[in-house]
Amino acid sequence: MDDVELATGGGDGMTGDVAVLGVGMHPWGKWGRGFVEYGTAAARAALADARVDWRDITSVVGADTVRGGYPGYVAGATFAKALGWQGARVASVYAACASGAQAIGTARAQLLAGLADAVLVVGADAAPKGFFRPAGGDRPDDPDWLRFRVLGATNPAYFALYARRRMAVHGDTLEDFAQVKVKNAALGALNPHARYRKTVTADEVAASAVVADPLRLLDICATSDGAAALVLSTLEFARRHGAAAPVRIRAVSTVTPTYPNTVLDLPDIATDSAAAVDPAERPFRASVAYAAYEEAGIGPDDLSLAEVYDLSTALELQWYEDLGLCGAGEGAKLLRDGTTALGGRIPVNTSGGLASFGEAVPAQAIAQVCELTRQLRGEAGARQVEGARVGITANQGLFGHGSSVVAVR
Repeated sequence: MDDVELATGGGDGMTGDVAVLGVGMHPWGKWGRGFVEYGTAAARAALADARVDWRDITSVVGADTVRGGYPGYVAGATFAKALGWQGARVASVYAACASGAQAIGTARAQLLAGLADAVLVVGADAAPKGFFRPAGGDRPDDPDWLRFRVLGATNPAYFALYARRRMAVHGDTLEDFAQVKVKNAALGALNPHARYRKTVTADEVAASAVVADPLRLLDICATSDGAAALVLSTLEFARRHGAAAPVRIRAVSTVTPTYPNTVLDLPDIATDSAAAVDPAERPFRASVAYAAYEEAGIGPDDLSLAEVYDLSTALELQWYEDLGLCGAGEGAKLLRDGTTALGGRIPVNTSGGLASFGEAVPAQAIAQVCELTRQLRGEAGARQVEGARVGITANQGLFGHGSSVVAVR
């Protein structure tokens, strides 16, 4: 942990840290109400957790959803109005599944620039039933629209192709994929905010309906309603409000891919040619984590836990490798050895992951930081990682939106 301690520095001017004063969530599920209601509930919970009055918030950053009509594109102002106009600065961010991380990055930049001293970050969604589809209208310049309409490449089809690639290249098995679900379901059963709070067996995964071969229904995350919120502040504001040693955000990585990108990556339907240009040192997802490590002054060996984007069971195994928790092709072995389970060397998705929550798109990267915060505070109950000091998130948005946050205690 020496790198973490050295990177902390002395005074506020020596560090890029901001404090996580409060976390709040609205439980995930299918509630049949609007995203504003969910987000407002999460925001109020975060304010209560921070013990900060709404009128003391000097900026609101909303993570957007494209499914909320016009208000969905101005989520910051939508939540500010719902909580009661009080003059705060406002911003809204849309980056698909990375929206929450970019909202956190925006809030952190405002705090470090002296433009605000306490920022409320909120993400909420009311997702459609079934798998995601593009919004209506013709958009031939939108690669997400193209891969749905031209190829019929739905999200489950992409997840299945990625799983097949891991099976062909690394020898992963259906049993390996099923054990990811088994691990995450066991942890989600302990999380009061999770949508699915029931343990499952590998046999139950295998017996669930085939959605896109080789993946079964229980290999793929659902779509959900839900919300998450954070109160972030400067360290000086935190001290004035009685938080002498808060959880701190030390890095936010939102990097884009590097040419040539030689592996198919949602929603792209072709790779870049590497015939005349050598591939980058790291593929896209690995570069997201590397940028976060570099900014935070840590490495994979410093981590206590990780929250990763398990859209499918196979993708969680890929994130083990992209985070540098093991070498290429060793993700399944890490899982089999119990390394990523609670009590293992580096527990992954102690929240239960998207396997237990489902996708509430603008909220999920924020929810990951909520879990890190609870773990680093020692408030995770039966899910608690003993002695947690450093955590990382990994999430990815469409169109090359990287997403990784490092939190320390």
